[in-house]
Parts: sequence; structure tokens; C-alpha cells
Amino acid sequence: MSDSTSIMEFRGTHQAFRDRWAKTDDEMCKHSMSFHLHNTLRKEFFASYLYLLEQIPLVKLYAVTCEYIKGEKQFYYRAQNFYKDVPASEEGMMGDFVEISEIDLEGSRQFLKKFVGPGKAGTKRALDCGCGIGRVSKGVLFPVFESMEMLDMMEEFILHAHECYLGDYADRVEAYYLYNLQEFIPPTKRYDVIWLQWVACHLTDKDLMEFLMRAKQSLRPNGVIIIKDNMARQGCKLDPIDSSIIRHLDIMKNIIQTAGLTILDVEKQEGFPEAIVPVWMIAMH
Repeated sequence: MSDSTSIMEFRGTHQAFRDRWAKTDDEMCKHSMSFHLHNTLRKEFFASYLYLLEQIPLVKLYAVTCEYIKGEKQFYYRAQNFYKDVPASEEGMMGDFVEISEIDLEGSRQFLKKFVGPGKAGTKRALDCGCGIGRVSKGVLFPVFESMEMLDMMEEFILHAHECYLGDYADRVEAYYLYNLQEFIPPTKRYDVIWLQWVACHLTDKDLMEFLMRAKQSLRPNGVIIIKDNMARQGCKLDPIDSSIIRHLDIMKNIIQTAGLTILDVEKQEGFPEAIVPVWMIAMH
């Protein structure tokens, strides 16, 4: 059997499944709980089926939708609720892995060097998204940039950053934003670097893509966006404890490219214990 014949038969089966599901929809009570369960199962089935059959990237189907995470509002609420109990300290920011904090910061410093300097991004201003108490700002960004702007959804973290943790660096913070990232609209053409560390995982695919589209418009000439985050060894994994999504690197790349950005470089953070989920850095413009 030729490849084209095989593909046609698979597509025929695909259409037969669609017709069968559509007919079942028409015959069921649209207001019953069984319908809603059926509809959710159907969507998840076809997301997997299309990916396996036609290799359609999962991101195009918005794999991390409200069906997958059982409601966007609940997804975001659970994350905010989780961070209410996280102490405003380096230990809190590192999730009890404070011993690898300096390894993490040094990896970030070396990665950032590739994109800042003559003919590259400037050093006027950076934005730290999901800044927490300012661990990355203090250890990576302030030594490079003239001024900083910092964003986090937790007021306690921002207050601790300004009043205690940043010390003299606090005088160079132009603005603190108390925002959820999915709602934040950054000013246009303002930043040389936008840094997102361990925060993209708290956004749905759609919200992450839309934020990256907005962030692209807020870059100054030669500006870059850098994402540093946990990446799944395969597929996507939902962590119900802190309400985060760990995506495979390829899925993250698809989201970035769908947002209209060009990936400049990708690098794995080295030096972390093997037991920790892989952490990757991605630079884009």
C-alpha cells in the first residue's frame, strides 16, 4: 500500500469519527451533565488523535485550555492561593532548592551576555516579570541595566523587594507593577530585555502567546525577551500544587513562533541535580 493511499484511508477514518461524534451531539440533551462530559472527552480525544495522525502541533489546538486545566479562573486562582503561603525569602523563591540559587544566577548571567552590548540589546532598561522578591533582578539584571521595572502578582513579594532585599538597588527601580502577567500590557518600545523566569509556566498557552505578542511591541531596537523555565521531558504536565504547566521545549518553541517571534538561542541550565526537572533558557526577538 502506498503512503498516499494509507494517508487517505486514515483521513477517511478521521472524518468518520467526526461524523459519528457530530451525530451523537445532535441526539443528546445539550443541557445534561453527560453532554458536557462527552464534549470535553471529545475535544481531548481529537487533540491527541490529530497530533498522532497528522502531526498538527498541539499548540495550534491550545492544548492547555480551560478543559485541560478545569477552568482558567480556577487555574490562576490556585496559583495565587499557593503563593500566599510562600515566604518572601530566597528559600521561598527557590522552593527549598536555595543551594542551587547561585548556579542558576551564574547560568543566567552568562546567557544574558550573549545578547547585550554593542550591536545588540542596549542596557537602558529591563523588565523582570514574575520578579518575586527580586532575586534575578539583584543577581543578574541590576549589574547590567541602568534601571529596572519589576512585576509580580504578590504584593508581599514586591514590598519585601523594595524595603529589604534590593538594598541600594531599589533606588534604580522606575516602576513596580502589581499585576497578573496575563493581564499586563507593557508600554511600547520601552525595554531592552524582558526576563521571564519560572512564570511562563503559570500561563495557559493562549495567554502566554498573547503576552509574548504584547511584549514584542514593548522592545526597544535590538531588544530581546528571555524565558527561563522548567521544561518537561515529554508532552505537558500539570502540577496541581502550585498550578503550573511544565511544557516540552518543542511545545514552548511553537508558542513562541506562533506569537511571531524569532528564537535566537536555546540553552540548557547546567549544574542542577538530576532529580530536578530540566531548566532551559530561550532568547527571542
